[in-house]
Amino acid sequence: MKAYLLGRARNSAISLAGLIVLVFFLARLTGNPADLYLPLDVPAEVRHEFSEAHGFNDPLLVQFGRFALGLLQLDFGDSMRFHAPALTLVLNAFPTSLALAALSMGFALAIAVVTGSLGAWRPGGAFDRVTSLLSLAAASLPNFWVAIVGVLLFAVNWRVLPTSGTGGWEHWVLPVAVLVIRPAGLLAQVVRGSMMGTLGAGFIKTARAKGVQQRRIIFVHALRNAMLPAVTVAGDQAAGLINGAVVVEVIFGFPGIGKLMIDAITYRDFTVIQAGVLVTAVAIFVLNTAVDLFYALLDPRIRHA
Repeated sequence: MKAYLLGRARNSAISLAGLIVLVFFLARLTGNPADLYLPLDVPAEVRHEFSEAHGFNDPLLVQFGRFALGLLQLDFGDSMRFHAPALTLVLNAFPTSLALAALSMGFALAIAVVTGSLGAWRPGGAFDRVTSLLSLAAASLPNFWVAIVGVLLFAVNWRVLPTSGTGGWEHWVLPVAVLVIRPAGLLAQVVRGSMMGTLGAGFIKTARAKGVQQRRIIFVHALRNAMLPAVTVAGDQAAGLINGAVVVEVIFGFPGIGKLMIDAITYRDFTVIQAGVLVTAVAIFVLNTAVDLFYALLDPRIRHA
């Protein structure tokens, strides 16, 4: 297990190094921040002083070397927009996005396990046909469209939920509901397919022959063996929620890492962009490793070496 973790850490470090280089140079392609932070008619010497103060007049390789040295000390520099350490801003916003992703993934898994398992119990029945149709539709709906419709119905027309912010539980309802729909639909299909294969296995037939209750067969014996494919998809979906809830956060004004990154790109706040990308990448690496380790708990036959 130790060798496996070290190998994953080594491979992830190589990927992170390539990502750092890519993000650093791509961020500079957006242009000179002086064009945004200074008036258009500002004298050339003022523009030169601004760029000199922030190190933008140095060659790109010199700027990258300075950034890499700071990165070794976990110092990404200060945000030009907020005049605060970029890493602090990212770490303050990240827990909100993480909580949003965790809540959404938890509800999505619960819905998928129940609907997928019950649908596999009686395939072709009325419940299975209805839930299969709904899950396919849910997996196909784009988040931005569902978010806009949700705001229009629940916030504008019916006025039962707020449109933005994180003041109370009611502010979380729409963002979580929007993010639940797509992974729940996809996972329900995966759970159903895996459960149908597992319910036909020999050990399930033996349990039925011994008179084990149908509910226990489905949710204890079969579900544990059918969850491996679902865990794989759930890990990918969870990483997508952490990395891809940007549109939902922007629409609902949710103060998470996604909205912070969009604002940083808009204002060419390079330090925040770099810190946000790196923190998100590390979080996804940790999540993927945790999913791999969880396999061994679900199936003792799996060993990491």
